[in-house]
Amino acid sequence: MTAASASETVPSPFRTREQRAEEREAKRLAVLIAAVRMFNQRGFHATLLEDVAASLGISKPTIYHYLGNKEQVLLECIALGIEQFQQAIAEAQAVPGSGLDRLRHFLRSYACINMDDFGRCVIRTGAEPMSAEGARIFRDNKRGIDSALRAFIEEGMADGSIAPSDPKILGFTLAGALNWPARWHSPDGDIGADEIARQMVDILTAGLAPRA
Repeated sequence: MTAASASETVPSPFRTREQRAEEREAKRLAVLIAAVRMFNQRGFHATLLEDVAASLGISKPTIYHYLGNKEQVLLECIALGIEQFQQAIAEAQAVPGSGLDRLRHFLRSYACINMDDFGRCVIRTGAEPMSAEGARIFRDNKRGIDSALRAFIEEGMADGSIAPSDPKILGFTLAGALNWPARWHSPDGDIGADEIARQMVDILTAGLAPRA
């Protein structure tokens, strides 16, 4: 007779396929977070994958295994930031009320994302260090965000909740102002990202409604 009877279930010491996939994704995300923080602090060219690996106690080949070379790591970081912006667009589109209401909702989300690790990377990174294909994808995605912002503005002008003006110039003005926290905001500061976003959007949109 064996130590465990045939009717007993012996716990397996081996991970399931799902557990292995979860562990791989957790390791991959840890590498991306470490990398994006160095990209934001040092810039792409000054960041070495050796330093990213050292901060996690792993080897440089491990990063290649999970993500690839430095440009591929950067593009993955940017993709996560773009995904946050796209989610913010979808959420704002579902907000009831006027075009100005949806614009304000999107701008608050936009500002908060700019102060997060991956959104900050989207704002602070130019296309210069990327390959031609990487730069094309990057520019296309940023144009998509700009187009969505302009669509919220145009919707507000159409329903009368936003005073008539040039949607393109207004969009650039709003985005330009809300891009700056990606450079000066500190997570350790006295004011949180949500409050900064709220105050900035209130200031920027206070004069958008038509005057009687």
